Amino acid sequence: MEGKKKIFSGIQPTNTPHLGNYLGAMVNWVKLQDEYDCTYSIVDLHSITIRQDPVKLRNQIKESYALLIAMGLDPEKSTLFVQGHNPNHAELSWILSCYTQFGELSRMTQFKDKSAKHPDNVNAGLFTYPVLMAADILLYQADLVPVGVDQSQHLELARNIVQRFNGIYGDVFTMPEGYITKATAKVMSLQEPTKKMSKSDENPNASVWILDDKDTIIRKFKRAVTDSETEVCAREGKDGIINLMSIYSAVTNKSFEEIEREFAGKGYGDFKLAVGEAVADMLAPMQAEFKRIFADKAYLENCMKQGAEKAYKASRKTLQKVQKKVGFVTF
Repeated sequence: MEGKKKIFSGIQPTNTPHLGNYLGAMVNWVKLQDEYDCTYSIVDLHSITIRQDPVKLRNQIKESYALLIAMGLDPEKSTLFVQGHNPNHAELSWILSCYTQFGELSRMTQFKDKSAKHPDNVNAGLFTYPVLMAADILLYQADLVPVGVDQSQHLELARNIVQRFNGIYGDVFTMPEGYITKATAKVMSLQEPTKKMSKSDENPNASVWILDDKDTIIRKFKRAVTDSETEVCAREGKDGIINLMSIYSAVTNKSFEEIEREFAGKGYGDFKLAVGEAVADMLAPMQAEFKRIFADKAYLENCMKQGAEKAYKASRKTLQKVQKKVGFVTF
């Protein structure tokens, strides 16, 4: 892995990923592992800023891990681990929180949004969440972090922490850059096509989950909101159809022009069915592989254990360097 740039990315184990997560980010993760030294984490510590059902969460952590392997992430090639299995994250997070200003954290828009959404549970973890995120990244000396728009503010904070810490103690952390993935598709809600597809959408028909069966997927696409016209084409005012076209394009590699020609003279019903079938067929091999891996408990546990050991070993050096710099007595 020498000479390769390092990438760190984390995924929360709350809910199954949806089609937007899959096409927008996860598909790219698989491609990245050939070019970069990749570390991917199921960030379970982050998920408890919102109350979770322990039984469900435990299952979702295992499910998320199995999904990443089923998608094509290779535990031999990449470091694939559960965040909570590596205590170095929590330890570095505490140290870094002492180098993060209260004012910086209070400016985080995600804190404001989530506080408004869960006013009965505005906990300290929700407030210091971005420091833990900085620790996740900095522990592995990541050069690059794949980020969406909603996380760019957190990456900026991590960069501020690096600047401050390195300014005091010398060259301790690598300055991480945002890695903007070439979005395979920007997937919008099937019910409100001006909004992004979201894990937290209350409407069950708005999101396609990547473990949905074929019938469910086709049903959701059939119910997708479009417009009162009948022509499959990309022009202003046709947000619903443009969303379906971009999904179909991402799955089939067909251009918008090819899609327009394919469905010339056909109605929306035919088009919606074709999109649903294309998505279901694309997800089918990954779903079959997921079922096989998730059923093999011994294999899954062994991968988790090895991933945790790899992550611990890779991050321990950084943590010990930090401990030494701040004046702790280390063994």
